[in-house]
Amino acid sequence: MTPTSQYRGLPVSEGMAAGQLYSGEAPVLPGNLAPVGATPEEVRDAFAAVARERSALAAQLRERGEPGQAEIVGIGALIAADPALVDPAVAATAQGTDAGTAVRYSAEAQAAALAALASPDLAARADDVRQVASAVLAHLAGDSEPPPPATSFILVRHDVDPADLIRFAEAGLVGVVSVSGGATSHAAIIARGLGVPMLAGADPGVLAAPAGHPAILDAVSGRLTVDPAPEELAAVTGPTAAAAARPGNVPHVAEANGGPGPVRPDGPGAVPDPATPLRTADGQRVTLLCNVASAAETRLGLANGAEGVGLLRTEIPFISATAWPTRAEHAAALDPVLGLLSGRTAVVRLLDFSGDKVPSFLAGGQAGLAALLAHPRALDDQLAAVLRSGRDTRLGVMVPMVASPDELAEVKARLTKAAVEAGSVMPEIGMMVEVASTAAAAEAFAPGAGFFSIGTNDLTSEVFGLDRADPRMRPALAADPRVLALIAHVVAAAGAAGVKVSVCGDAAADPAVLPLLIGVGVRTFSVGAARVPQVAGWIAAADTAECAALAASALAAAGPLPAQVTAP
Repeated sequence: MTPTSQYRGLPVSEGMAAGQLYSGEAPVLPGNLAPVGATPEEVRDAFAAVARERSALAAQLRERGEPGQAEIVGIGALIAADPALVDPAVAATAQGTDAGTAVRYSAEAQAAALAALASPDLAARADDVRQVASAVLAHLAGDSEPPPPATSFILVRHDVDPADLIRFAEAGLVGVVSVSGGATSHAAIIARGLGVPMLAGADPGVLAAPAGHPAILDAVSGRLTVDPAPEELAAVTGPTAAAAARPGNVPHVAEANGGPGPVRPDGPGAVPDPATPLRTADGQRVTLLCNVASAAETRLGLANGAEGVGLLRTEIPFISATAWPTRAEHAAALDPVLGLLSGRTAVVRLLDFSGDKVPSFLAGGQAGLAALLAHPRALDDQLAAVLRSGRDTRLGVMVPMVASPDELAEVKARLTKAAVEAGSVMPEIGMMVEVASTAAAAEAFAPGAGFFSIGTNDLTSEVFGLDRADPRMRPALAADPRVLALIAHVVAAAGAAGVKVSVCGDAAADPAVLPLLIGVGVRTFSVGAARVPQVAGWIAAADTAECAALAASALAAAGPLPAQVTAP
């Protein structure tokens, strides 16, 4: 019997999966020093071929109504065509350096420059460069990548290419393990959108695990078990699969928080019936929406029982843009998503070019809401497109990272003007509450807001003084009394002013935090599309009185708001 091996990693897309190990790596990789015989022209052609392939895949994704994924793949195309990466590799090859070495050295130089940047989010783009180098080397080696197994498989690589996740999504991919990367990597973003469990920052020893062997990926505790005992497989797949636990015979199983996998019609993971309003165990009505950036996520969320979209991230399709999106470009990105939401709630967040989502044309300057307000034509173009594309929905316009009432008032005035010009009904306008000082002074923002949507990720990040890319950052930290006290304050201020309030941060899908949020009075949540059934099950099992007592106990330890988050 083959001995069992275990490897640890950071869960970046939670869930459980079982399948065969598959790397699909071509023989020549960035870490391999085997020579690659190629001319300078062939090296340049290989970069061009990778750029064309990714551009073509990005175009296909846009046609399928998945602009968010298209832009992530498109970034790889831009990298593959970047002279700063291509020219040094070609020049070194012309001077007699082995082509494989030339590509690797050029890629590592570019990756090192990115990794040295102060922003962890931008530094994480170093992996994108390495992924492009892997594709170029595979092309030079003849694209001799072995095909994936016919059954379910877990992809294991040093650098996981987001383009591969999209390519393998309908070919049996049930889990992902990457030695590099983190929770904010593009691969992790794609994995979460697909509902596929993933570990990042995994033990490098996993690369030596034998391909084709059965494995269990636990992307909750952060563990990959290779050659598990039959009874372990049975716990995931059932007795029949356990009896067949051998290479080449692992059934399809992937349960990623409401993602693919067996779901009992009456069980806690059952898809909610959209005709039946979601209620807690004691009968309190709760609205459950989904967070999306693409039509694919929207379809998944609605199929899983979401009542609509509580957060549409509009910046994702334009991360690699070279200028502010035009009205037509906004419409092309919005129509496939909002077209699925006729008669449903559709909360569209305005462009939030911040963190690792800053396009090159804004590099070194203002970011986020400040940048958008500094370019009124860009804001007007987006508002006009949102009004047109969302005309058949229950539309809400959400302003990100609001730090002062004046910012909200300025956007509201421009939205009013755009609605008059378009002859449209004025939609509800609200704001993200994700800045700690804004949360502490929620009363000052309530008069101008139709709704508050609490972004727990950034709020928690600021309270703890941690970058969102920090491995210590996790949704469960929102249960900390300091964060919970701010959330409770926002809910109370909203209630006093008659302002609707929701939570759209990842904490809404955390089993330790959700009862506390219910306990402080939140009754509307927006979560990842793949998480809807599981969160619905938790809500249906919750008793609001018990949740309130739990929250009160937690808040008793909060004390006064920290000085750094108290409004001036």
